[in-house]
Amino acid sequence: MKKNTIIKDTLILTLITLVAGGLLGMVYEVTKEPIAQQAEKEKQEAYKAVFEDADSFEVCVEADNADLAAYLTENGFEAQTVNEVMEAKDASGETIGYALNMTTSEGYGGDISFSMGVTLDGTLNGISILDINETAGLGMNATKDEFKGQFAGKQVDAFEVTKSGAASDNEINAISGATITSKAITGGVNAGLCAFEYVKEGK
Repeated sequence: MKKNTIIKDTLILTLITLVAGGLLGMVYEVTKEPIAQQAEKEKQEAYKAVFEDADSFEVCVEADNADLAAYLTENGFEAQTVNEVMEAKDASGETIGYALNMTTSEGYGGDISFSMGVTLDGTLNGISILDINETAGLGMNATKDEFKGQFAGKQVDAFEVTKSGAASDNEINAISGATITSKAITGGVNAGLCAFEYVKEGK
């Protein structure tokens, strides 16, 4: 009798597991497309935010481009990833710059993803944060214009973080109490500028 009960209970648990797994699979399939569409919409809005003059965006470098990844590594950017590079085009279809989707793994709370726009002469239009999980009231202040606005309109080879007040275009004031976040985003932007040079030179 005890053996039959164990077998019965095992069959019931197996059935419940199969049904639950099937339901989860159905939920995933139903929600997968809307989630992907929302993510794409947010990404396009972020591109537009960093490249207002662009009429459209066209993919020129897709994710997991091995050559670009190797180029970044050669230049010291091992914790930064280029997820996508888009050509920013005006109404006539002419390329006026590039919009890049970047991720850095050096955030205090993990990965930080953002978009950045760079004109053909290397001027950074600005950055738009897409995904960030830093400390509230500290690292999360990176989403405020007081910090991210420092990158806009600058034409430099690379930025560096300072705690003593920015004295030149290439210096970025650190967020108070969140130097790690400040350096992570700045490093990501520098990787983006490196990727911009790679794409522009047609390597």
